[in-house]
Amino acid sequence: MRKDCNLPDENEMADLAELFKVFGDSTRVRILFTLFDQEQSVTDIADALNMTASAVSHQLRILKTNKLIDSRRDGKQIFYFLADEHVHSILDVGREHVEEE
Repeated sequence: MRKDCNLPDENEMADLAELFKVFGDSTRVRILFTLFDQEQSVTDIADALNMTASAVSHQLRILKTNKLIDSRRDGKQIFYFLADEHVHSILDVGREHVEEE
């Protein structure tokens, strides 16, 4: 093995593996793409993806725990959005990769 290899330490690799596990669920990926261009409420997401609000809420909790989305409250409504440009980039690069011939 090369000595100059830039391997992350074990904790960082474990965290990275956990992050990629989140992307391993197509429902969560669909939710992320729903939030790609604009914030949405649970109801908006559920309607767009033909899911129950309960199922969407469960997935949103996982996405928020993994810092992929964030939220803001407006009265009684909570709106969800992608956490930062890194999430946009991950989705863009992943999509580019799978669309390559």
